[in-house]
Amino acid sequence: MMRRPTRIAATFPALMVLFALLGITLTAPAALGAAGISAGTSANPLGPPAVGAAAQTAAVTAATTTPFSFAVIGDNPYGSTALAAFPGRIGQLNADPDVQLVSHLGDISSPIDCSDGYYATIKSMFDTFVDPLVYTPGDNEWTDCHRAAVGQANPLERLGAVRNVFFPVPGLTLGQNAISVNAQYGYEENVTLSEAGLTFAAVHLVGSYNDLAAWTGLGYTTPTSAQLSEESARNSADKALIQSAFASAKADGSRAVVLLMQADMFTGSPGSTYKTAFKSIVQTISAESLAFARPVFLFNGDTHIFLMDHPLTTSKWLSFYGLTKSVPNLTRITIEGGSTLDEWAKVNEVSTSSVLQVQRVLFK
Repeated sequence: MMRRPTRIAATFPALMVLFALLGITLTAPAALGAAGISAGTSANPLGPPAVGAAAQTAAVTAATTTPFSFAVIGDNPYGSTALAAFPGRIGQLNADPDVQLVSHLGDISSPIDCSDGYYATIKSMFDTFVDPLVYTPGDNEWTDCHRAAVGQANPLERLGAVRNVFFPVPGLTLGQNAISVNAQYGYEENVTLSEAGLTFAAVHLVGSYNDLAAWTGLGYTTPTSAQLSEESARNSADKALIQSAFASAKADGSRAVVLLMQADMFTGSPGSTYKTAFKSIVQTISAESLAFARPVFLFNGDTHIFLMDHPLTTSKWLSFYGLTKSVPNLTRITIEGGSTLDEWAKVNEVSTSSVLQVQRVLFK
């Protein structure tokens, strides 16, 4: 039997009115704490530092008592072996009775294949997910097509193709049990949705410096004017989407905000182009997270090695991005990916102050 995720169809006040008309009396839900995440396979779960008494005791009217879990994958399938295994891996997620939503964080090929035929192959596989699939593109889908092994082309032309193939109906997820989402006008891949007291935002932010890297495969040594224009416009749209997601989370009384993107904005010892690509996004997330004062979880792919940390509590990243205030309620989770991928992330909502628990589940 196909499953659909638990839906938050109305806020508690609206339900109070409805049930009053039916002669039913309800008691307001108890306030829930806000903080944290733990790793399901670790003996020493990692959670963010305390964020203050006000955040810990904030009432959450949209909280759910129904168990809710979602899966996060990305940077997959890489190569012919992984492509052949991909249907079976989808089947494993489909078979998990707890999972009610899946997110793919982009990068669907390596060596890079930007051909229409390959896009169609992956789209047909995406269509076999039983649960709603929220997909956000990666750099291998379009940004890096200037150096693709197959289907080398202008990245902006390929961006248009990605949108046509993978987002045929704006405002509707992929998957056999697709659900409605709030799609951003002109950027149908950018979506927000609310599930089980959580506010999700899929943000189209990619590696390769968010497409500020020169298209060397096409003979360019610096970014083109069209490239710079597209990046600037999409960056502005991304910031607006993030702000909108947090506004919705506040209005709905969400327990937490979940951000989904491909780019890893906190890796290595980056230079000026990296900072230019991601600084305004990081600053937006920082400001919104502090104002929200409840847990914020940032899931990203791109760098392939599982990591869960609190980057905006470290002097390295605060200084790099020009921030003066620590953001202890932001937890970043980089999911495993690439050619050695052998696991997926199962994220479970819990009733405790941790809000979410991450389990690293091996593919069979």
